[in-house]
Amino acid sequence: SKCPNPTVFQKTLGVNDFYFGTDEFPYPMGHISFVGKLDGVTLSAGAPAIAPGFTLDLMAKHSLDFWLTTEDLPRPENRVTLDKAGNIVLSYTPNNLEAHKQLQDKLKSLMNNQRKCDIHGGECHQGLFARNLYLAEQIPLAGVAHQNGTLRFGDDPKTSVLDRNCKAHDLDNLYVVDGSFFPSSSAVNPALTIMANALRVGAHLLTGK
Repeated sequence: SKCPNPTVFQKTLGVNDFYFGTDEFPYPMGHISFVGKLDGVTLSAGAPAIAPGFTLDLMAKHSLDFWLTTEDLPRPENRVTLDKAGNIVLSYTPNNLEAHKQLQDKLKSLMNNQRKCDIHGGECHQGLFARNLYLAEQIPLAGVAHQNGTLRFGDDPKTSVLDRNCKAHDLDNLYVVDGSFFPSSSAVNPALTIMANALRVGAHLLTGK
């Protein structure tokens, strides 16, 4: 866009319209939201070759920055274990990649249809070398923000650690009400769900129901 994006606190929009899929792809795709405003240093991680005279800082000043999240589906082989020496072993294989690609494609399609602005009208994108340039960088496992799982709840002690009221199957006086109980991660911030579940378990302990 010819228009700069001077926003500092950009994280003001979330879109779940495609969370449960679309007519073209009837499977859960995930969540789209704005992310904090990026700069040239941040963009350098996934940037292509830049046209002469066009810097990453300039690109960042004219960009709109999104955060896309797709659910990381449960996979028994994804786990944390200890080896014989007591060292932590992390086993992880990414999955649900097609759903994430579909979510990216949907966002790109929507943005490509935005051809006007309040300042330049229909000429906002004319003359730009790549009006629809889309830079994407997948956050690696080391970039975890919300840890979920490892003590998943369920009815079968063979496949879960906690029962449906978050009590350990093998111990009568141990309840776990942090994010460990999640059987799957979802694609949205889990904080409110963790709080609601903790209140639910607290009520169960008080009433026995």
